[in-house]
Order: sequence, then structure tokens, then C-alpha cells
Amino acid sequence: MTASTTPSYDERLTAPASWWVIAALFGLSLALVFLPYGTIAALLALTAGTCLAGVHVSSQGSMRIRVTDRLLVVGDARIPLDVLGEPQVLRGEEARAWRTYKADLRAFMVMRSYITAAVRVEILDPDDPTPYLYVSTRTPDRLAEAIREKSGQAGTERA
Repeated sequence: MTASTTPSYDERLTAPASWWVIAALFGLSLALVFLPYGTIAALLALTAGTCLAGVHVSSQGSMRIRVTDRLLVVGDARIPLDVLGEPQVLRGEEARAWRTYKADLRAFMVMRSYITAAVRVEILDPDDPTPYLYVSTRTPDRLAEAIREKSGQAGTERA
């Protein structure tokens, strides 16, 4: 039996539009600083400032989350589904609590300040010191359902 490589859940977390507006405004403000040195200097500053800010926004805001037949893939991390417990959907105040005062320093956390919902999943592997995963997501119900569905399948395939 071959495992499907098509993810049952696939989400790309990207920076909100307001971050891109701020990047453009940064370039514009840099152009205004260099305007007394001439139009060419201002255009170069506009281009360089906007590009640098855009690269920063792109690198800080981008993350991919996938659930495949056997793995939960979050960025570069690949976590086998058979070591994950029951996913818990977190919204609003509960999500903020797990990001702040309830957080365990050993946890694997992928947080995005511009996303208020998350999924928390316990790690059941006794050899892994990581107690749980906390993943910011725009669609926590779909992610939790995909983890439940695929981890149930992974458990039956192993047995």
C-alpha cells in the first residue's frame, strides 16, 4: 500500500496587507530623506528601501502548514502523526493565554501575531522532551480535523 503525497490540509501563512503597505511607506520615507540630494538619489532610496522592507516582510511572514498521510509539516519541522495526541482548537483569549502565561518553554511554537486562532496538540512520545505543538492558523477547525483524520489512519496502518 503506497501513501499518498497529496496533503489533506495545506495552508500558507502570509503577512497581512498592512505589512506590505508599511514596507512601501518605509521606501517612500527613505526617498523623502534622500530627496535633497536629488531625484536620482531619492529614486534609488525608494527602490532600495522598498525592496529591503519587502524582503523582510516576506521572510518574517511566510510559513507553510501541511498534513500528509503520515506527517504534520510546519515550516521545516516534520512531526509523525502517530506521536500526536488530540488537537485542541484555540481562539481569542484562550489562544493568547497559551502564547503567554500558560506557555511551556519546551513547546514547539509557530506563532503569528496577526493570526488570533491556533491549534495545540500534545506530543505523546515519551522520548521527546517537547510537551506540545502550538501552531497559529487561520482555519483551526480544518487543521484539527485533518490531524484527527490522518492520525487515526496512521494508527491503523501501523497496527
